[in-house]
Amino acid sequence: MTDSANTVNSTHQFDVVVIGAGAAGLFCAGVAGQAGLNVLVIDHSDKVAEKIRISGGGRANFTNKDVSPANFLSDNPHFCRSALSRYTPRDFIALMDKHGIAHHEKHKGQLFCDHSAQDLIDMLLRECEVGGVQRWQPCKIQSIKDVSAQNDEETTNLDDKNVSSQRINCLNSYEINSDKGIIHAPNIVVATGGLSIPKIGATDFGYRLAQQFNLRMVEPRPALVPLTFDGDAWLPYANLSGLALPVVIETGSKKSKPNEKAAFSEDLLFTHKGLSGPAVLQISSFWRENSTIRLNLAPNTDVLALLQQAKARSHKIVTNELANLVPSRLADAWTSTDKALQRPMSDVPDKALAQLAQRLSNWELTPTGTEGYKKAEVTAGGVDTRDVSSQTMESKQPGLYFIGEVLDVTGWLGGYNFQWAWASGFACAQGLKAKLASATT
Repeated sequence: MTDSANTVNSTHQFDVVVIGAGAAGLFCAGVAGQAGLNVLVIDHSDKVAEKIRISGGGRANFTNKDVSPANFLSDNPHFCRSALSRYTPRDFIALMDKHGIAHHEKHKGQLFCDHSAQDLIDMLLRECEVGGVQRWQPCKIQSIKDVSAQNDEETTNLDDKNVSSQRINCLNSYEINSDKGIIHAPNIVVATGGLSIPKIGATDFGYRLAQQFNLRMVEPRPALVPLTFDGDAWLPYANLSGLALPVVIETGSKKSKPNEKAAFSEDLLFTHKGLSGPAVLQISSFWRENSTIRLNLAPNTDVLALLQQAKARSHKIVTNELANLVPSRLADAWTSTDKALQRPMSDVPDKALAQLAQRLSNWELTPTGTEGYKKAEVTAGGVDTRDVSSQTMESKQPGLYFIGEVLDVTGWLGGYNFQWAWASGFACAQGLKAKLASATT
């Protein structure tokens, strides 16, 4: 299916060009191809679906059994509702079963391949083959022009962030200038993803293309990403790398916007640079610079009552009793900077115990930042969905579609972002199918 025989001087015509050979792009291409459209997939990398391959520890957390719009954040929170309702986890599971790919549920509805993420990639490629989809990899795009009849458009050299303009007045719809030749197509599907994990080829191509055609953007930022801490206040905890414990984590306040406040009950992991683990990855998508996070280190526990009971019966030092509630290394770090807690339980003032209980149940921290796109699993923000149809994924620029992570739709940790790739790709393919049907009647 990979085509490497094209030359720079050749010209090609397709119904649809999908830019991006990842989850959303391949799935959309396969569905559209099987609906009767002549589809080409282009990707600048020679590798296919690298993000699928490395996800879920190499087994791909490909969806979640319990997906709803509430599991996604966006400046336009209702946008995802239509696509998610029309292609559900059950639909994708049925496709996996059709291809005989064994899978299992691991935690909180998260579904993984039994053997390897490569099984999922191979399935998507087979679906494309059934649909007669062509795929050019690697293929670099120099420019995309709207060449609709009688339209003068400004074009952007996408090989460089510097904008170069030229006036054109041609027939057809879109002209894609690539290192494998000129491509004409009335429809382009942008499935280029976000900025996360640049080492596997992430770029801002999709964002620049949206801006070329005057579509609005929501400022991209790293999401599902570890949080970092600097300064003296963090020193007692700097050597706890590798320590994990279950917590309740929160950010935001009653006055915060919906996509800036959340609470999760997950595992916390201390790292060399700060905090990670599912709890922090989840909350990072909602956290904003200079805001606080709040941690309950002993959830579902009446910490003060237990400390008061220990004071009444125990002559152990506070650290030893505290180790009954949290890991001993954390108990040591917690008491190391407070002299009132460096004594036997029976000698600790009630006020100090009350303050300790309050802090354990509501530890407020202000991260200094994140570990950035290098460690982010996804990118929040992106192409503003107010400029995109929730039914078809077509933007206000006719014939230009956006699907998957490039849009301002970000799922929770746990398979939700893959389900958005499938659902948005399916909605787009159905929209293209309907357009083809109307053009041939």
